[in-house]
Amino acid sequence: MEALWRRSVKRGLIAGGLTTANILARAGLMREARGRGAIFTLHHVRPHVARPIEPNGHLEVNPEFLDAAIIRLRQEGYDFIGLSDIPDRLTRPQERPFACFTLDDGYRNNVSHALPIFERHQVPFTIFINEGFADRTHSIWWETLAELLTTQDGLAFDFGDGEEEVDLSTPSRKLDAFDRFAQFMRNGCEASAVAMLDACASAHGIEPLDITASLTMPRQELLTLSRHPLASLGAHTVSHRALARLSEQEASREMRRSANWLEALTGKRPSAIAYPYGSPSAVTTREQALALTLGFKVGVTTQPGTVNEKSAAKITALPRISLNGYYQEPHYVAALASGIPFAMRGL
Repeated sequence: MEALWRRSVKRGLIAGGLTTANILARAGLMREARGRGAIFTLHHVRPHVARPIEPNGHLEVNPEFLDAAIIRLRQEGYDFIGLSDIPDRLTRPQERPFACFTLDDGYRNNVSHALPIFERHQVPFTIFINEGFADRTHSIWWETLAELLTTQDGLAFDFGDGEEEVDLSTPSRKLDAFDRFAQFMRNGCEASAVAMLDACASAHGIEPLDITASLTMPRQELLTLSRHPLASLGAHTVSHRALARLSEQEASREMRRSANWLEALTGKRPSAIAYPYGSPSAVTTREQALALTLGFKVGVTTQPGTVNEKSAAKITALPRISLNGYYQEPHYVAALASGIPFAMRGL
């Protein structure tokens, strides 16, 4: 029960903090925390389907929540702008706060469920694309892992000290196993770890690249989307590996090739890049400098926070606010956009 208890406690604490932040914001306190605006990040946008375990539940919101979030932000006085408009926006005098929407990995449901909502409200958005996902050459390890753990009651795997049996007999043990596999991905060579997981999944009748193909948009669908007036496509590397763990040459190649691939596909070179994972351990000042050298105008991380005047000096390291599947209430969105949760944590 440890995994379930740990997750439940954490979510309760976060929800309580967001509720407090919303109360403070509505009272007009800590106004300076809002900064100039907020960049929101999403992954899946689709109706919820209950599953035995949902280790990736934070990466999924339902369409009704996205619609309500946009309505709430408009009520709060936010302008909706494209990601590429942020650098110019930051050079102007203080205006109404802005909200910007981004989506990572190129999931098909971004078009089937999110696009109609963005169209209804005339909200521009950027989707960050992995070449390896679009061309079905790379698996999405967290999706593969969720499917594997859901369908098995136990399996053998070598985490580095020899093959061992992994107990998956209960939902809690499955979630504990997910955390252990995720740590395994972070500890060594990510490409090798993903290959080992893919081989394990294949041995149990799960084909990782079939999952990639079922979830993400291929070239033709991306080309069609790129022509939509509200849509922009951004670079998200080739293999979705943590760039900071690669050599400088390899990190640069991942970033450059991603931009070249999108330009060849759409005829337009992407001006923005989202670093895979986007955490401090996955993207450092080296990658931020590489982004500038490679010609990117904007780079986004997953570090939480709002955008302010100081962000102009770190334009390839902008913070983003996750619209998390565990907190699908419009007042949570208003609380996050206020910047108060991050100010309270000293971020």
